[in-house]
Amino acid sequence: MAPLAVIDLHKRYGDREVVAGISFSLTKGECFGLLGPNGAGKTTTLRCCLGLTAPDGGSISMVGEPVPRRAREARIRVGVVPQFDNLDPDFSAAENLLVFGRYFGIDDATIRARIPRLLEFAGLGNKADAAIRTLSGGMKRRLTLARALINDPDLLLLDEPTTGLDPQARHLIWERLQGLLAEGKTILLTTHFMEEAERLCQRLAIMDEGRIISEGSPQALIAEHIPVSPSPLRPANLEDVFLKLTGHELRD
Repeated sequence: MAPLAVIDLHKRYGDREVVAGISFSLTKGECFGLLGPNGAGKTTTLRCCLGLTAPDGGSISMVGEPVPRRAREARIRVGVVPQFDNLDPDFSAAENLLVFGRYFGIDDATIRARIPRLLEFAGLGNKADAAIRTLSGGMKRRLTLARALINDPDLLLLDEPTTGLDPQARHLIWERLQGLLAEGKTILLTTHFMEEAERLCQRLAIMDEGRIISEGSPQALIAEHIPVSPSPLRPANLEDVFLKLTGHELRD
């Protein structure tokens, strides 16, 4: 059973079809990426997968549950890092994890036992009592990732998890995600950062204007679309692929 399978997904807002019949599936233990510029349909696809946005057509199965019909049951086994942090500023770092864990029906004793390990994982072992307003952007992002793990999910959905971070903070997030993959977690990652996709994803789909225009491993996509390096001074990369296929830069 695929942790996530999407078949012929459609979503329209007015006259605009923002997701235009895409299909993909994840294999347990892999990181699958949706790569594309802003407005490509990545976030809408994730919202449909989580049952937060009703699709206009197609089918979705997430951790064995049909979505949106049993989206609530599916989300119990899923961790989510949204595009923008939504930590509660009235709670400390540890309290954010405690309150979030209660949404899953986990008893307080179990949550409290998990909190120290998750804070250490996020590099925030000494910040349990810190107010959210005192944390840097990178710290907040790592705390949001730790929060997504409070229910020990089978599947993680990450929506542009490093957007707005400086290079050092971005690399710390990458290290944490690579550790989760080594533990056997399955990740769906949306990103418009070329290096992020190349580092983390075993497979990815390039999206533009609501459609998947190419799919495969980063190396296979580069070999298929850019068989000859565009410059003798550097090898071809995913940004070259995206420019060739869409005319967009990845951060457009």
